[in-house]
Amino acid sequence: MTGPETPRRVEVGVDRPANGGEAVGRADGRVVFVRGAIPGERVVAEITDDRHDSYWRADVVDVLDASPHRVSSPCPAASAGAGCCDLGHVDPDHARDLKQAVLLDVLDRVGHLPRDVVEGTELATVGVRRLGADTGWRIRTRLAVDGQGHPGQSAFRGRTIVTEACVQPAAGMLDGLGDSRFTPHSELAVVLDADGARHVTELAPVEKPRRGSADSRRRAQQNRVRRSRPRDRVVVEGGANAVRRVGGRSWDIPVTGFWQAHREAPRAYSETVVDLVGAHLATPPRVAWDLYGGAGVFAGALLDGPGDLDTVHIVDSDQAALAAADHAFAGEGDRVRTHRGEVAARIADLSGRPDVVVLDPPRTGAGERVIAAVADARPGIVVHVGCDAARFARDLGLFAERGFRVVEIRGFDAFPLTHHVEAVACLLPSATG
Repeated sequence: MTGPETPRRVEVGVDRPANGGEAVGRADGRVVFVRGAIPGERVVAEITDDRHDSYWRADVVDVLDASPHRVSSPCPAASAGAGCCDLGHVDPDHARDLKQAVLLDVLDRVGHLPRDVVEGTELATVGVRRLGADTGWRIRTRLAVDGQGHPGQSAFRGRTIVTEACVQPAAGMLDGLGDSRFTPHSELAVVLDADGARHVTELAPVEKPRRGSADSRRRAQQNRVRRSRPRDRVVVEGGANAVRRVGGRSWDIPVTGFWQAHREAPRAYSETVVDLVGAHLATPPRVAWDLYGGAGVFAGALLDGPGDLDTVHIVDSDQAALAAADHAFAGEGDRVRTHRGEVAARIADLSGRPDVVVLDPPRTGAGERVIAAVADARPGIVVHVGCDAARFARDLGLFAERGFRVVEIRGFDAFPLTHHVEAVACLLPSATG
């Protein structure tokens, strides 16, 4: 919140995009990160955070000089304050240009990659690819439930629930849910399966610690432990699992389990992994590691791709995902082997030198320990999938320190109308020509 000496509103000329969907300008000698602005605009912004000496955060309240790329947001939920479509006010084609600019910026500033790599032909010509329609693309979502049992989107700031419709979910996905009542403060996991059937599961409310008691710190720790445990689940509609298909393979995935939100993303990423391996690995691979592999979508793509893999190792901490992998690959015999546990710990159990390593870490990235273990295994090629631009760049920088070089990056607009960008990098050992 603003302090007593901070101007409540400031006029800002913003000139560049920032990672996270804001635009960056200056006011009163400070950097200002402005939510809702587009680079090139002059706006009046209300300060929302002045806790830092070097920068403020603010929200647009009036646009004085509008960008030609500004549009009316198509999302009623975002217009009502939800945190869903935070770039809904930007023409989607221009939004993809902004995402590419952010990606290249963090590769230099966060990843500390050599300037010739960042500015080289292979990266400079990379565009953020459009996966399909800019609305109606989401086939998996979570809805919060308010105190009266109404489902909706969480507000960007605060604890309120916005019940206006978001334009991300696929047609029919949320039909009728607003007319139903659910357990107050629970969550709903809603998915459409490969056949278009809807599945809805209610997750029990998370217990929150009481405030003001002498042992509040201990209670907060207990609450964090509770959050890590499985929550009570009630199937509201459909089944507890949903069928998913990529290529000629099928998976039976829990409704509450992970699957890409964009309907086209699993196919696009799988094809990209196979394409990059085929383009940059000199000899057909025999052994592959699919790290953070979940149910094994990339493992399946590699098995079905060119060449004849002997073995694919899938490593993940999610027991349900690995059970889905075991079921999907039951006919492959020993060619597919699953390993449950934290990736950093389980890599040591994987014998032999991998020809291919694919890693698709969560938003926090892979980190130094995992990347060191991958590099020590001396793979012929690494394909790194990143869903957070800054941590993706950090990971690529760590690979560079370990003797790998980026040879190609492809970006995907897998979250249209939002600031999120998905990127896939191909890396080779530096000694490789």
